[in-house]
Amino acid sequence: MRLVLLGPPGAGKGTQAQEISRRLEIPHISTGDMFRAAIRSGTELGRKAKEYLEAGQLVPDEVTIGLVKDRLSRRDCEGGFLLDGFPRTVPQAQALDDWLEERGLKLDAVLDIEAPREVLLVRLTGRRICSSCGATYHVVYNPPQKPGRCDICGGELVQRQDDREDTVRERLEVYDRQTAPLKKYYQERGVLHEINGNQEIGQVLREIGRVLGREWI
Repeated sequence: MRLVLLGPPGAGKGTQAQEISRRLEIPHISTGDMFRAAIRSGTELGRKAKEYLEAGQLVPDEVTIGLVKDRLSRRDCEGGFLLDGFPRTVPQAQALDDWLEERGLKLDAVLDIEAPREVLLVRLTGRRICSSCGATYHVVYNPPQKPGRCDICGGELVQRQDDREDTVRERLEVYDRQTAPLKKYYQERGVLHEINGNQEIGQVLREIGRVLGREWI
């Protein structure tokens, strides 16, 4: 099965990706992991990606697409794959479709895990990190025994800049702007399936299973 996973920050994509990959026995391919692997291996595309990343620039489509094609050509992807973080743009989606079509293949589904913005804000802004040992907490879902203090070492719990509400809102707005054309592209091709991410983790997984024609418990 060949799948693409979409969803804003805080929607729970990572958790669901692990389960989908395990149950379908297909590799979970994230853009970040792919970049790191290519850079470690020292391939030409990896070196190009490293140059852009170290300069604080976005990796151009042609480099990203080349890395994805190289990764999907490996043997472990012959039975399918789950792409996470790619495509991000319509040109990337078109390049993926062209590559698949050349091989007589196509995407089975694009899974778009969504949740209300206020729910995402609570999930993303509630994280707290211990300033001493780095342990992670959440003020709602995993609170410390003593407010503001780490259960492990007693260190002060702090909120990262990335988790502040104004920063999170901006991240979500950027995501919406970037993915709106991509969603329309896949919707017009009849492969986009919106998944309700505002449910218990197991319920989200069962909904994904139904979309894929599987009965997952």
